[in-house]
Order: sequence, then C-alpha cells, then structure tokens
Amino acid sequence: MPGKEFIAELKTDYRAKRPLITARLSEFKEVYEKGDRAIFEELCYCILTAGSSARMGMRTVEALRDILHAGGERELQQRAEKNRVRFWRIRPSYIYQTREHLRGLCGLELRKLIDSFACPQARRDFFARSKAIKGLGYKEASHFLRNIGFRGYAILDKHIVNSLREMGVITKKLRPTTRAGYLEIEQRLARFAGEIGIDMDHLDLLLWSRKTGEILK
Repeated sequence: MPGKEFIAELKTDYRAKRPLITARLSEFKEVYEKGDRAIFEELCYCILTAGSSARMGMRTVEALRDILHAGGERELQQRAEKNRVRFWRIRPSYIYQTREHLRGLCGLELRKLIDSFACPQARRDFFARSKAIKGLGYKEASHFLRNIGFRGYAILDKHIVNSLREMGVITKKLRPTTRAGYLEIEQRLARFAGEIGIDMDHLDLLLWSRKTGEILK
C-alpha cells in the first residue's frame, strides 16, 4: 500500500477530477442506449485501439465510420491505409471478420446478445475468449464493456499496471497476460479502491489520467 501522503494526494486529485470522470462514465452509458450501431462502433474502436492509442482509435473510427457496418474487407483496409492507420491491414480485417461472425450469430443485434449474459464474467469471457471475435483480449474486452456503460471491469493497460506497481498494490511478477493474472490484478485494484474509498471505475480513469494527462475513453 502507498503511504498516507500519497493517498491524500490521490484523493485531492480525485476531488478535482471527479466531475469530469462522472461525466465521462455517463457518456459511456449513453452509447448502450443509442443502440446496436453505436455499440458496434465502440467494439471497432477497441479493436483499433489495442497496441495503439486512444486518440488513434478515435481518429480511425471517424475515418471508417461510414463503411464500418457494410464495407468489404479490402475497402476497409484501403480506407485505413489512406488515413495512415497503424496496422492498416490486420485491424480492418479483424473488424470485418468480427462483424460477419456477429452478423451470423445475432444479426448484429448486440444489445440483445450482451443482455443474454446474466454473469459479468461470462459477458467478458465471450468477447475476450471467442476465437471469432478478433483482436480482443481481456483488456480490450473490458475496455469495450466499460465504454458501453458496464461497471466493474478494470482496463489494465500499461498505464494502470505501472501505476499499481509503483504504488505497491501489485508486484512486477504479476501480469495481466492470462485470464487468472488479469482477474487477480483486477481484484487487487478493486480491493485498493475500497480501502481508499474511491469507486474502482473512477479510480481506473483517475490513474489513467495521472499518466496521460487526459480523461478519455
């Protein structure tokens, strides 16, 4: 556990940023209420963000938005290449393959599909472990679900993991590279959040903002 002075500093920072964090989480919930097209766009954003950056993911979704739902694989790749998207071959291919799988599975009725999972872990496991859902592991599956309004999922990117190591919440040996490792770190983050009295979803965004200077998605 970090010292009292650090925790006091963290809480001071949280008080300043809490309105922005609360507003951002409300925006995430609105995505789900907008329906299937908005949810699929968020899924595409998370596929595009993996190994890249939040801003790059946002820029790429904007560039591809009009063809995300019906564009062919090559069309998506060409548009991505034109816009100088990182991984312009593989990520659009992931979007196309995932889209066609979900079209066959549920007709792209994503709200209906997501609502069919009563268990939060089963919901995330579906997106993280299905071989037909391309480009998502536990981090991006958590990212996707958080970004459409579901609470209680930690987005354990390098910024959050490094923060937890620096604070002594986890050791260097513990890594989020397996399901077990991811869940263990998530549980420790949740426990730490409870100990300092900051909601875990808020703390995730707070720690991310302290590393990046922004409260994005």
